[in-house]
Amino acid sequence: MSNNYTVTVLGLGAMGLPMATRLATKLTVHGFDIAPARLELAREAGVRTFDSARAAVQGTDALLLAVRNGEQLNDVLFGDNGVAPALAKGSVVILTSTVGTEAIGGTVARLAEYGVELVDAPLSGGPVRAGEGDLLIVVGASDAVLAQSRPVLELLASTLSIVGDKPGDGQALKTVNQLLCGVHIAAAAEALALADALGLDQAKTLAALEAGAAGSFMLSNRGPRILQAYTEDGAEVLSRLDIFVKDMGIVGKAARAAGLAAPVAAAAEQLFLLGQAQGLAAADDSAVIKVVAPAKRTTA
Repeated sequence: MSNNYTVTVLGLGAMGLPMATRLATKLTVHGFDIAPARLELAREAGVRTFDSARAAVQGTDALLLAVRNGEQLNDVLFGDNGVAPALAKGSVVILTSTVGTEAIGGTVARLAEYGVELVDAPLSGGPVRAGEGDLLIVVGASDAVLAQSRPVLELLASTLSIVGDKPGDGQALKTVNQLLCGVHIAAAAEALALADALGLDQAKTLAALEAGAAGSFMLSNRGPRILQAYTEDGAEVLSRLDIFVKDMGIVGKAARAAGLAAPVAAAAEQLFLLGQAQGLAAADDSAVIKVVAPAKRTTA
């Protein structure tokens, strides 16, 4: 890898900035964000910043996108100020977000009009892991397009899983992944709420569960944060609750389109929806325990 390879990162927020910082250790990185403070942080990390998204993407080999949903993806690329017309022919767009499979076909077709390919590469892992190049990235792309995006993907991922040869395959696998993640978080919250209701010490219960057959990554990862949900400030927000409202919605839509019943996923989705309705959208997703048990049990 060399600094002759240039990648643009649009959006220098919680994930965008650490990814851009990581990429800047080996590659030339362009960046844009609407917030001046984020641009300044990016400059300090060695990112070349620009006054507009279109200026930032001109002449680059790849565009890395982390958007919220399919609508935002469409707007960033093809909206009134969309960057697609400014992308160099032969460049690639690396989509790292979970947007669902149905957003992919139209995006691929419209990018092709500009001679640009899409790399479907949704990722898992938070800001710290992004900055360390320790993300899980699942990819759907042809061999040729994958080769063109490897300088970016290999810097960001500790686990790079090629799950298919076309865009949409990455989204499909990430949809399956999010079904399990959402169900596991909801189940962990229910279990620890039950422990509290039965008069058990939640921290000791969590430690015991982690050591046995009921243990899981999500239990160990979210469990300590679930226990912080009732504190004044709640758990540190590492994954917003409304992200799982979106993702479990994608899961439900995919299951229905496939004619598949997914009742456990649907039940978990309802818990996240209730949390959002109760004002917990911007809280950490571990706060879903407050839907199951609005108040922590207090001993007399």
